[in-house]
Amino acid sequence: MGVANRRGVEKDMLSDKKICFVGAGSMAEAIIAGMVKMQIVKPDSISATNRSNPVRLNQLADAHGIQADPALKYRYIQEADILILAMKPKDIKNTVEEIGEYTTKDHVVVSVAAGIKTETISGLLGHEAPIVRTMPNTSALVGQSATGLCGGKTAQEEHIEVTSKIFESIGSVFRIPEENMDALTAVSGSGPAFFYYFVEAMLDGAKSVGLEEGLAKELVLQTMLGATSMLMQSGKEPSELREAICSPGGTTLAGLDVLQSHSLNDTVKACVEAATKRAVELGKMNA
Repeated sequence: MGVANRRGVEKDMLSDKKICFVGAGSMAEAIIAGMVKMQIVKPDSISATNRSNPVRLNQLADAHGIQADPALKYRYIQEADILILAMKPKDIKNTVEEIGEYTTKDHVVVSVAAGIKTETISGLLGHEAPIVRTMPNTSALVGQSATGLCGGKTAQEEHIEVTSKIFESIGSVFRIPEENMDALTAVSGSGPAFFYYFVEAMLDGAKSVGLEEGLAKELVLQTMLGATSMLMQSGKEPSELREAICSPGGTTLAGLDVLQSHSLNDTVKACVEAATKRAVELGKMNA
């Protein structure tokens, strides 16, 4: 278990692999852009398909130099070594059933669909191809994803490793047991939205006390960046850093008293628990 970071990206592991994205949305593009930027695979070894949007495929081909001819969809799938299922959970069943006959047990099948278990995908495919389940987040768009990853019952270390190299191109990778994937989805998959919501609230507060909007945004974002850097570099617990800022009768305690009186801790815990519950429900709905 644990994290692998981007400094360990090995190009040779993927140099002779063909990778096909089944689904061509923003997450697919972020992963494609990361692989091309990090030069772990040649652009013409990457292909992308979708169900009914050739304009989007043309955009990806033009932007990244990949193959995306709608007429060659099933050929791309058949010839790929690695298939990346990059669609919404609600589309997984119909899509996998559609492409199943073009897949074999020799494919490595990687899923980014929230809540969908590896055994569900195996059942839909109807054969024993190794399945690797992942959960990146939207920070992949700036190369800062926190991606959770686990293997299905037929996935070997080599399959986990090659998938890790793909996702290290867009950030950090955390290998965890599959039973923890729904919780990870709530924390790091949905987490950016929770942070953005807090930033929205900070901006509203800054404006309410008279700060101009542009200045307020710069102050809040730099403050968040600095606080994150302190957490990552100091080695201290969040509680230690928080307490170091507080002084009796000071401004920080006055603000924290309000957060505590409104049960922020309980609210955030309930938020993460609700997101985890929903990830479990998505898996059952699409099983």
